[in-house]
Amino acid sequence: MRRLTGFSLIALLGAVLGLFGQDAPLYFVQLTDPQFGMYSGDKGFEQETANYEFAIAAVNRLKPAFVIVTGDLVNKPQDPAQANEYLRISSLVERSIPIYHVPGNHDVGNEPTPEAIAAWRERFGPDFYSFRAGNLYGIVLNSPLLYAPGKAPLEFERQQAWLKDELTRASASGARHTVVFQHHPYFVKDAAEKDEYHNIPLERRRRYLDLLNKAGVRYVFAGHYHQNALARDGAMEVVTTGPVGSPLGRGQSGIRIAAVTSTGIQHRYFSFGDLPHTLDNIDFRD
Repeated sequence: MRRLTGFSLIALLGAVLGLFGQDAPLYFVQLTDPQFGMYSGDKGFEQETANYEFAIAAVNRLKPAFVIVTGDLVNKPQDPAQANEYLRISSLVERSIPIYHVPGNHDVGNEPTPEAIAAWRERFGPDFYSFRAGNLYGIVLNSPLLYAPGKAPLEFERQQAWLKDELTRASASGARHTVVFQHHPYFVKDAAEKDEYHNIPLERRRRYLDLLNKAGVRYVFAGHYHQNALARDGAMEVVTTGPVGSPLGRGQSGIRIAAVTSTGIQHRYFSFGDLPHTLDNIDFRD
């Protein structure tokens, strides 16, 4: 029988690891629109507290690689009580699990100003930034600036220039997936749909979709719509996720769980009444 050399043993071990889970999924949880104050019209936030605490308890039980909250943390921009309650509950996330905050229109305004953006940065941190988790290169954008840049044109241009540079860095990073996280979806059903409250205006939408597609971005995760929607522009999937807080239309309160492998990202939205107990063997079919 032929003896295995040291090199052959290493090669065999590598093949075995490949067969038995070297490409084990990296899981993340997307939360969106906790929107403290929405249920009561800013007269309180008891229901939002209950929903967000439930969501964070699920995060701590599931132990994903990270959790990201894609905007509308509060209902009333710069309301200190709403923001403080959001931050109090966010601080309950186990320290081993990074949590990323994304600005929404209820956080910096439907027409964000430099002052509103500065207030966000003071309370929550950067409004656009990147992070790395395994084979995922995450890019966070301030989508209210894409929706209505008129009152903060310098901030809009600054983010746009940064994004172009960041997409180049992401491409050179070796990450398998560059994923964009923002509050507004570029579109809900069709890339050519008419302008409305729930999407990015066509004037800028097509430009950004072309930029992201050219850079190889295949996934955009957003919120804002308060219900779920999935749509595509070429090879790119725009994932619009339902709320942690108050739903609209046919929406339900819940969370989205995603599994990242070298070949792609599977994801599914779970209502609060249907949450899995662990990340093992999740059926990603809705």
